[in-house]
Parts: sequence; structure tokens; C-alpha cells
Amino acid sequence: MRTSTLLQTRWFKWGVGFALWTLIGLSFASQFYISSAKAGLEVSWKQAVTYALGDWYVFALLSIPVMALSRRLRFETGSWLKTFLAHTMGSVIFSFSYMVLRAWVGQWQSGASFDEAFKPLLVKTWHFNLLIYWVILAVSQAFEYYRKYRDRELQSAELEKRLVQAKLQALQMQLNPHFLFNTLHSISSLMHKDVEAADSMIVRLSDLLRAALESSDTQEVPLSRELKMLNLYLSIEKTRFGNRLTTTMDIAPDTLNAQVPNLILQPLVENAIRHGIEPRSKPGRIALRARRQADVLAVEVCDNGVGLRNGKEVEEGVGLSNTRARLREMYGPAHQFALVEPSEGGLRVELKIPFRENSLDENTNSDRR
Repeated sequence: MRTSTLLQTRWFKWGVGFALWTLIGLSFASQFYISSAKAGLEVSWKQAVTYALGDWYVFALLSIPVMALSRRLRFETGSWLKTFLAHTMGSVIFSFSYMVLRAWVGQWQSGASFDEAFKPLLVKTWHFNLLIYWVILAVSQAFEYYRKYRDRELQSAELEKRLVQAKLQALQMQLNPHFLFNTLHSISSLMHKDVEAADSMIVRLSDLLRAALESSDTQEVPLSRELKMLNLYLSIEKTRFGNRLTTTMDIAPDTLNAQVPNLILQPLVENAIRHGIEPRSKPGRIALRARRQADVLAVEVCDNGVGLRNGKEVEEGVGLSNTRARLREMYGPAHQFALVEPSEGGLRVELKIPFRENSLDENTNSDRR
């Protein structure tokens, strides 16, 4: 915290404390004025306020060392009796100090001698002063315990946030080499069939890796940026599969600025290509759809491939398993991720996450095929 902010906070606390003690003094002044009037005593409002504020401003001044002592001597297990005895001695000193200071203030207010002002205070306020000490102590300790509770809560939240970030970073670090390995494998298999096409794939892979590195430290990006990354990846796969692979995108304009996990679509499309399109010799089609449903962003990746063979569940590799883990860490129960086999065949991946727009509008134009 900067020094100026710290000073502002400190002055604010002092101002709130002064206002609180003034409010208490004015409430007692009102009570004194009304009770005096009912008893037939001639006490003006000014006299009532002056007398009451004289009382409570002295209490306010003495509350400063009480609060300091409260922070040093807290009622904790193992030292309760020692703390109680120390505060008992403190309350006696507090009461005597109040009477001395109040007598000096009384001299200034009424012109009486110190003895004339002190003796009535000794009789009337001794026990009340002790009570005020313990009230100040209780309030101070309550605020101190609350402050420590909030500090622990914030530290716990910060620790949990850092843990989640570390997990997400680890998952993303696993995903990037996995993607790179699969792409290089595709290039290697093409080198013996079409050198020119393999060279084109290397250039496009370079563009894709450059784009991936630019956002390697970012967990969420606008959907438009994610679609740009996906199109770079699809350009590589289309070079490999040629006419066997067709892709379509139906993206609602109001979803382009929505925040999505970085590199979330590529493993879903890769899974559709490897497990749905590649095992067949027939042409394959992958369709991507994005819609906003109230406060939810709904994304679907569909293919017309082999689907779930014999009703068996898909054996999830690094791509899908990491995708599930990232979504679970980032959104918890606020997300949905499901693999559905439509009646017409193929496989549909359904993803739903909270809809949050990016604060900075990135005008990233994605190619739509």
C-alpha cells in the first residue's frame, strides 16, 4: 500500500472514531438536558453538550492506549489468567487517569479548584470508568479478531487462487507439447507423399506456434482470438486430408468477444479428426457452433465420423482429459462438458461456460468456412 493511501486510511479511521465518540457524547448530552429539565434544574443545551463532550472526549483520548494494550495482550489459551490480571490493573489505571484528566477539564469549564472537581468524580465515576475500560477492550478485541479472520480468509483465497493458476499452467504446458507432437507427426507422414504440402504445413505450424506463444501466459482469451488459432490449426489439417475434410462455422456475432479458455477448441477439433474422421476413408465434416444463452456461452463441435463405437465411451487422451481438468479448475460446477452421440451418427461435444465479455475489444476477424 502506498504511503498516501496508508495516511488516508489512517486519517479516515481517526475521523470515524472521533465522530463515534462525538455521537455518544451528544446522546448523553440529550439525556442530561431532558432529565435536568424534568427535575426543574436550569441547564442550557450548551452546558449539557459541553459537560457531556468533556466526559466522552476524555474517554476517547484514553481509549488510544487501551486499544494499543488490547493488541498486545489478547485473551488466548494458556495466558488467559495473566492477561485478565494485566487488564484488571489497566482498568484501575484507566479509571484513575480519567478522573485526573476530567478534573483538569472541569477546572477549565467551571473555574473550580482541582480538589473540588476531583472529589465528586471519585465518588460517582470510579466504577463506571472500570466498565468503560472493559467495553473499549471488548470492542477492540472483537475488531482485532475480525481483522485477523479476514486476513486469514484473504490469504487462504490468494493461496487457493495461486494453486489453481499453477494447476492450469501445468495443464497447458502438457497440452502444448501434445499438440506439437501430433502436428509434427502429421508433417512427417506427409513428407514422403507430398514434399510441397509438407513444407506448407511447416510454414503454417510456425504461424500457429507464434500465435500460441503470444498467449501462453493467458488463461482466457476472446472467442474471436481462439477461432483465429483454430483456423491456423485447421489449415494444417486440411493440407493433410485435402478434400476428405470439410469444416463449417456458425458463430453468433454477439459471442465473438466472450471469454473462453485459451486453446480450448483445438483439442476438441483434434479429437473429432483423429477419432471420427481419420479412421474412415469417406469424406468427413466438422461443424462448430457458438451461441449465447442468457448468461451462458454454449459451444458445440460436431463431426459425422464413427461416433461412439458399439456404445463405448471415448478413451480420452491428453487433449480431452486436460480439457476437462482445465474447465473443472476454472469454472467448477458452473460449466458443462459432455460427449453426445446424435441419432444421425457421429459425435457432438457440448460445452457450456459462464458468459463473460472481454473488457478490451479485440477486432480479430476469423475466417469462416
